[in-house]
Amino acid sequence: MAYRDERLPREKVFRDPVHNYIYVQHQVILDLINTREFQRLRRIKQLGTASMVFHGAEHTRFTHSLGVYEITRQICDNFKRNYPTQTEGDGLWDDDKERLVALCAALLHDIGHGPYSHTFEHIFGTDHEAITAEILTSPETEVNQVLRAVSPEFPEQVASVIKKTYPNPQVVQMISSQIDADRMDYLLRDAYHTGTKYGTFDLTRILRVMRPYRDGIAFQISGMHAVEDYIMSRFQMYQQIYFHPTSRSMEVILNHLLLRAREYYATADNANEIAAPYLLFPFFKHQFNLDDYLLLDDGTLTTYFAHWRQSNDSILSDLSHRFLDRKPLKSVIYTKQTEHELPALRDLIEKAGFNAKYYTATNNSYDLPYDAYDPKMKKPLTQIELMQEDGNLVELSSVSALVNAITGKFSGDQRFFFPREMLQNNAADTDLFNPIYQAFQQHIHNDTLI
Repeated sequence: MAYRDERLPREKVFRDPVHNYIYVQHQVILDLINTREFQRLRRIKQLGTASMVFHGAEHTRFTHSLGVYEITRQICDNFKRNYPTQTEGDGLWDDDKERLVALCAALLHDIGHGPYSHTFEHIFGTDHEAITAEILTSPETEVNQVLRAVSPEFPEQVASVIKKTYPNPQVVQMISSQIDADRMDYLLRDAYHTGTKYGTFDLTRILRVMRPYRDGIAFQISGMHAVEDYIMSRFQMYQQIYFHPTSRSMEVILNHLLLRAREYYATADNANEIAAPYLLFPFFKHQFNLDDYLLLDDGTLTTYFAHWRQSNDSILSDLSHRFLDRKPLKSVIYTKQTEHELPALRDLIEKAGFNAKYYTATNNSYDLPYDAYDPKMKKPLTQIELMQEDGNLVELSSVSALVNAITGKFSGDQRFFFPREMLQNNAADTDLFNPIYQAFQQHIHNDTLI
């Protein structure tokens, strides 16, 4: 029997809080799970700094990746049962040809994520999707060796799904579209682990009404309300969880901490310290390779932060303390009308003894990664198509007043972050900086810049 068709003698299951059981039937999938590159995902949190706000959010990229695989497996099963291809090119589902590539792409879609994912990417200019493709196609990785055992071209096929160039749009849209296995799993999983309810939706119903057609995946119009519920849940999760001000504050500290470390260890004397972060040097110089990247996870950085808490550099030490001991910066909302006051506030912060480069920041949630539903955007895969009884397609927001009300809209905020010490009030009035603090506080009312 060919390796691609080899099934486990008895299916393996993973117990899961979201899907109850995750079923593994292919030897290829189990072998991929057991590679060192995939096991590394156990050591990378899914939500990064959000766990400092929602204490249950300790789940990892590993658990999420298994969940995306499981949803994709259920989609394939549904398509095979209800929409099997009858003739070549009929636009229905060719399970024998497409199942394994879809399952592998689903399982491996996040394998290129680095520690503290998006913050790390921003600082060091990495691209987790490009690194994912490199892990899949590099002959030195265990993942590539497993994929190559299926066929010499199979690693590139799986990578092309991640890169959205795979020729069958049905497979691509399973993994990356407005309603895909990735988004559906992380919304349900993040809602579960943050203890929130508004991120939940009827997954079973959505999978029941999902169907393939020649140009991709559509949803039976009878299931429109389940799709509406999903869109609203996604909207709420971004507002309440992903863009939470305290989580953003901790990301600012992490960002500035890594920037300061890069600056501090740029000098030869500091680079020779016992606690020097040698595993980060290739990233400080932007001269890293895949082996350098795969050595890093959340624990690696956290260990360095613990060392830096004892650093001779006061800024590096203090920022490490603030991050490890959860001492977030304070923030206020500002608008175009009050933005002109920010230079004066930075000046007051400098007079109070803080380096404004490392202790202030502006953070605009409009600019944070957010895939608001907007079919008018000039991007691929931005429409959700509903299939009517006669087989014609209609775009979701054109028939759903609820979705139309939030289509292309996003209520975010712009925040100015600064040390919480600037809000302190010394009743004894003996602190040297009290006049500075008081001048600063005159600009703020109810967490808003006035």
